[in-house]
Amino acid sequence: MTAITPLEFIHKRGIFGDHHKKNESDLLKILEIKNLTIIQIVKYKRSKANINEIKIDDLNFPKQNSQVNSNKQTRILWSGPRTWLILSNKENAIDLVKSNCNEADFAITDISHSRAVIQIKGFQAKEVLKKGCPINFNEFTLNKCAGTVFNGITIVVDLVSDNPDTFNILTLRSFTESFYHHITDSALEFGYVGV
Repeated sequence: MTAITPLEFIHKRGIFGDHHKKNESDLLKILEIKNLTIIQIVKYKRSKANINEIKIDDLNFPKQNSQVNSNKQTRILWSGPRTWLILSNKENAIDLVKSNCNEADFAITDISHSRAVIQIKGFQAKEVLKKGCPINFNEFTLNKCAGTVFNGITIVVDLVSDNPDTFNILTLRSFTESFYHHITDSALEFGYVGV
């Protein structure tokens, strides 16, 4: 049995908004990222494990706020003190984490089915996000992440590319439909392609 994604019956494919006399390649792209494993890791306060010695998919845990370490298949986001999110499209991601992080030192939680990931890509992506989010996106650089809100909905923003700007935005599954409508409504001004 395959899981029904949060936007399975909501996301529309096609061209929307102000796209008259614009090349489709210049329009924003909005899509749902599917088949992604999302794991939250929290290091216990009393843990003596050295985070510098632990790697997941050959990646170190970021030690500073808003930092992201990544390769082609896995991203590790600093989420809070002693807290990280691992996003991976590897099938064995949870096993990889459990084999490298001792459960006596870390709380490991697979939150894949409780989150949705929407990607917005294009040169106006920052302008769309500025409409509902209090972050200064002019200073938001590649491999940065932040927990914030968009029109009152809690999200995590992750800049995965800067040519063109590509953001993966995580939100709770229960808020996905509302968030999707907010983000697509904000993108209408620039025109977007639902992929």
